[in-house]
Amino acid sequence: MNTHRNSFSAHWDLDPSVTFLNHGSFGACPRVVMQHQQELRARMEREPVLFVHRELEALLDQARAELATFVGCQGDDLAFVPNATTGVNTVLRSLRLQPGDELLTTDHEYNACRNVLDYVAQLWGARVVTATVPFPLRDPQQITDAVLDAVTSRTRLVLLDHITSPTGIVQPIGPLVHSLRDRGIETLVDGAHGPGMVPLALQSLGVAYYTGNCHKWLCTPKGSALLYVRKDLQPGIRPLSISHGANSTRTDRSRFRLEFDFTGTADFTPFLCIPTALRFLATLLPSGIAGLQAHNRELALAGREVLCRALGTTPPVPDSMIGSLASVILPDSTAPMVPPHGLDPLQVRLWEQHRIEVPVMRWPQPRLRMLRISPQIYNSLAQYEQLAAIVAADCR
Repeated sequence: MNTHRNSFSAHWDLDPSVTFLNHGSFGACPRVVMQHQQELRARMEREPVLFVHRELEALLDQARAELATFVGCQGDDLAFVPNATTGVNTVLRSLRLQPGDELLTTDHEYNACRNVLDYVAQLWGARVVTATVPFPLRDPQQITDAVLDAVTSRTRLVLLDHITSPTGIVQPIGPLVHSLRDRGIETLVDGAHGPGMVPLALQSLGVAYYTGNCHKWLCTPKGSALLYVRKDLQPGIRPLSISHGANSTRTDRSRFRLEFDFTGTADFTPFLCIPTALRFLATLLPSGIAGLQAHNRELALAGREVLCRALGTTPPVPDSMIGSLASVILPDSTAPMVPPHGLDPLQVRLWEQHRIEVPVMRWPQPRLRMLRISPQIYNSLAQYEQLAAIVAADCR
């Protein structure tokens, strides 16, 4: 039984027998948001044609406008997509490249999105260039230097994680975007963890493309994410599914809007729940969502410190480069990964013996063994103290 639950956990339907320390993978949706989604689904099924043909467009406009205010851009520059991986696919598969063109990324890039780079490069006869970012890190300049040193005259686009998934680094996106634009190179930011974890001001950032999940740190239902495309680049970006908007004769909306707003029959309720989630999260602490972000970051730093102290190691990156994800380097292990999903044996033991849900990863460049925490407000420091004691004993 999870004996270290706090009062905020009452807002979530998480299994009370599990110590859930992995909000970062798929998020967790609060009860009030799930209830709103159920109401929307019931409304849709009472009269599907009314809902989809007559009401949906205005509902999506409202949800997009509220999300745009939160992430700092115009609503017309956002499209809804199911997840950040879809957003990355959408941009990369819209590109027109020449043989020998280069797509640049780092060795901390999320595996799924690295696969998209490889696929698109193969289609066009281009190549993927990987900048090696050291880990552990001393300061953000090491990232900036690694990326800019890998730029060549053939670089056409740079794909960067805003917050790296395996290592939990908040990358210096602002300086990188501006430095790359000075060289005539645009950036696609994979902000899978961005919305709700760190403050965003997409329009002033000047980024070409930004995609981020809402179902992680904004706690919306699964399958809700955003894709921001700077206005001057919108004519070149097409949805993965071409549908009715491609030949629409409407003139009251942009082609970007017409193509992305309806790509076929789907469950649109995750997107429509975004305003409810924003309003709910703003009520949890007196300082609103900004206070929630600060709270989660402080808990990530405190949890990381507890784990490092128990393991006799040091934090691999400075506090200034941490949001609500934090990785701790574990002792090396020669134990084989557990099939069928290739899990580290420690992660399996934590689940099977202690009902603790937390990822243990072996990151290939360099091949480090790491444990990653990702606190949400329903977590407590006592849970990380319990985890640290168990992991330290296991490693001994």
